[in-house]
Amino acid sequence: MTKPESTLPTQQKKYRVSLEYCVPCDYHARALQVTEELLGNYQHIIDRLVLITSSKGAFEVRVDDELIFSKKALERHAEPGEILRSFKELVGPQVTPFPR
Repeated sequence: MTKPESTLPTQQKKYRVSLEYCVPCDYHARALQVTEELLGNYQHIIDRLVLITSSKGAFEVRVDDELIFSKKALERHAEPGEILRSFKELVGPQVTPFPR
């Protein structure tokens, strides 16, 4: 006997996140903060989160190869929660944060 369709678990899309940050600029704390925000809220839909060490002032966040934040392009650092909001917009309102 099969369950009614409405009670079957749905497969949520899993996302690949990469965060490239400048080592000489000492941006590791910012990178860790963004990592904590994303995993704390969306670990259930993040398949992979990769930190990429870089230089030249880099601080870029990509989700499935889509750039959602670039310090270079905006010529500024992200405001607190800005990257998390961008991620939430990308995945859509139907995806709820991880229950705590």
